[in-house]
Amino acid sequence: MSLLDYNEIREKKVIIYNDEPCMVVSSHVARTQMRKPTNQTKLKSLVSGKVFQAVFQAADRAEEAEIEKRAAKFLYAQPQKNEWWFADVEDATNRFKLTSDDVSDIVKWITEGSDVMLKFFIKDDDTEIVIGAETPIKVDMRVKAAPPNFKGDTATGGKKIVTLENGTELSGVPLFIEAGDIIRINTDLGEYVERVEKN
Repeated sequence: MSLLDYNEIREKKVIIYNDEPCMVVSSHVARTQMRKPTNQTKLKSLVSGKVFQAVFQAADRAEEAEIEKRAAKFLYAQPQKNEWWFADVEDATNRFKLTSDDVSDIVKWITEGSDVMLKFFIKDDDTEIVIGAETPIKVDMRVKAAPPNFKGDTATGGKKIVTLENGTELSGVPLFIEAGDIIRINTDLGEYVERVEKN
């Protein structure tokens, strides 16, 4: 168990607040001349899903929740039901359901069969709650559609927007990339890295 100082309670951290695991959605450390600094946060309960505001004073500390990561595969999505299904890599019958809020950071970078890391909060009684998922920093995806090149375009070193196999639009892609090519993407930055395979 580690304790976070008030200014270490930042976005993406999971803390225990009122005996519940809460994801820090946003944080802003405010310093004024006359008062002591405070960290104004927005927290999301990982049990109820409710989002609320909490203010931490300079003397406050918060317990960082114990999070375990486990390899999984993305199976399929049913957006109309707000369901994204994943299976444990070790045991495919062990399946987990997440919502759009849980997968909002990764949904652009996954297709059926994609490798992900599921994040679990371990409660005191050893029961587990799935609280989210993350993709590798670099993923390879096939380009479904790309605007045609025109003679002379490549000389200017221009960029274009392409559509990936899952419908995600990616900008800043070199003009020589064509439909059918497989490209590598940095998921942290949401940027093209290189062409892995030419169509």
